[in-house]
Amino acid sequence: MLFPGGDDVASPDISWSYTGFSMFRNWLAQAEGFTLAEMEGFDGDRPWGSVSTTLEPLLDHQDDDGPDLTPAQCAAMLPRLVAILGQRRPDSGDPVLRRRIDDVGELVTVLRFCVDKDVGLVFG
Repeated sequence: MLFPGGDDVASPDISWSYTGFSMFRNWLAQAEGFTLAEMEGFDGDRPWGSVSTTLEPLLDHQDDDGPDLTPAQCAAMLPRLVAILGQRRPDSGDPVLRRRIDDVGELVTVLRFCVDKDVGLVFG
């Protein structure tokens, strides 16, 4: 589950199973032009410094726990996620793509909340 820090119990959140979160991050990495499995920390040996993406804080993070992402990191990821939403048009016959696009939309909502309230994004 990813959710804004702070004490607002009505804040938006997004959750996946471990498998679902892995599939989502693999899809995002692919959208960024690389394969997550090649990267350090994901069974590969490719260093993170060899790729350029504002989504690195999300992609190179533990599945749960670990440090919160800062409001600044959330703000830096937002434009790229919004661009991905604009580039990817769901085919009504592709439920997986529809799910990924819905996930990006939900994540954008959570990140905007983090930025607006100046709170971190918690992995829990």
